[in-house]
Formats: sequence, C-alpha cells, structure tokens
Amino acid sequence: MEITHQDVEANGLRFHVALCGPDSGPPVILLHGFPEFWGGWAVHMPRLAAQGYRVIAPDLRGYGTSDKPARVKDYALERMVEDITGILDTLGHPTALVVGHDWGGALAWEVARAAPERVQRLVVINCPPFDAMRSAPLRDPLQPFRSWYILAFQLPFLPQWSSSLWNHKLLCSIMIRSAQPGTFSNTSLAAHREAWSNPDALRSMIHWYRAALRCPPKSGRRITVPALLLWGEKDRFLGTSLIAPTEALCDSLQVVRFPDNTHWLPHEAPEAVVTQIVQFFSGSGDPVGD
Repeated sequence: MEITHQDVEANGLRFHVALCGPDSGPPVILLHGFPEFWGGWAVHMPRLAAQGYRVIAPDLRGYGTSDKPARVKDYALERMVEDITGILDTLGHPTALVVGHDWGGALAWEVARAAPERVQRLVVINCPPFDAMRSAPLRDPLQPFRSWYILAFQLPFLPQWSSSLWNHKLLCSIMIRSAQPGTFSNTSLAAHREAWSNPDALRSMIHWYRAALRCPPKSGRRITVPALLLWGEKDRFLGTSLIAPTEALCDSLQVVRFPDNTHWLPHEAPEAVVTQIVQFFSGSGDPVGD
C-alpha cells in the first residue's frame, strides 16, 4: 500500500498529511506524539490500509513540515482540536476513527470530548486525558519525578537549544534509552532528525508542553465515545497509576496492558497494536490480550 502526501488547509494553517488506503474506506486519523512526526505511523499505515481503511497521518501543528505558529497559546489543546476536525473537513470526512499516542493521545481525548459527533471510536496509547494527568501527583507521588521534563521544558530557549546539539543527540538518546533495545533503527532516527531540523520545529514542539501549563484545557467533560486504551507498563514517563482515573472519566473504555513494553509500544509491537486497533474498530468482541 503506497503512502502519498499532500498539504491541506485547516483552522487557518497548512498541514502536511500522509495518506494510505482506499479513498472509499472508513477514515482513520493517526495522531503522533512527542518528539515524533507523521513517520511514527509509517509502519502501521499500510497494515491498516490492507484492512480497507483510509489512513490519515498528519504532521501535527508545530511538527515536521506543518505550520508552526510562534506563540505558546497557539498550542493549547482546545485550539488544536479544531486542527483535527478541520483536516477531516478538508478531506471530506464528517466522522473518523481516531488513534493517538503520547501527546497525540492527549489531543485525541480532547477531540472526543469537544466533538464526540466526529469520533466513531477512539484508541489511545500510553496517555491519559489531561485532567487525569494534572491530578496524578495526588494519587502517585512518583509521577512528578517521571514527568520532570515538563517543568524543564518551561524554560525559555534552553530546551530547544540543548535538543539541537550534536545532531539532536539528546532527543535520540531519550528515545533509545526509554525503549526496548533495537526499537529505533538508524534509518528511523535519521528521519526524526530531518523532521526536527525544520525551521522552528524544536521550539514549536516544546511549546506543546509550555501551553499545557499556561493554557490547560477547561472542558473536563466525560468521554462518551467507545474507547480503547493500550498501555505499555514499562513506561518511564507515565505510570500505570494513570489508568484507573482514565477509566473513571470514560463511559465505555476497554484497557489492554502490555507488561513487557514501554512508552514506545507502537514502535515495539506494531503488529499487536494494529491487531488491537482493527479488532476494536470492527467491534468484533473483546480486545486481544489481558
């Protein structure tokens, strides 16, 4: 299944979008996390397309070759919900199946809250809704230590400068050391470095974290759409203590845990992830696994 590319206008910005699968297939939009780009889904897209889905993987606001507004407040989750609905509008999809990982997962939860009529089903990988994350220190005193980088990213200039040094050595090191051995190939890391090298990309990527503290979402609404949460339990950044409060915010949530996988579950077990997604989207019964 060939992956094609195009730029689309949505919410006043230009977005690079990767596409795969039959035009008439049910649309699936894949939302990547930090510090990735659309290519984090490159392995999954043909697998989903082979099941008949029309797969859409944008470079989210501030990432890759998509537009990169300069202000921190431009990266508020509530504003970026309109990016996703706008991309779907431009591509002619009134509704879609939504998948998100990491920050893409946080955005996916907010899309499901703000525009549930646009979301048929939702899959999130290793990310809780924003309010579950915000209240995490009350339940798990270790979570602030896992998320130390969120505070570090509030500093001006230093985070993006240090991330750019020695051909983005810091970002590569974080990804490699927090994943199973061999998860990220040299080819994959080279593609990430290319995405990070776009003008203002590092600044804009880090603005997501700055906006999270300065412009947090206010909705707090329940998630009413059917949802599936996949969680690699060896996640160094987000503890399993975040699963229970996520369940409490959802009307219909299935949870599948992967005891041997990390935060980078989509990269470590792409076939298993696609299997879970396809089975859940088809409504063919309980998810595979625990």
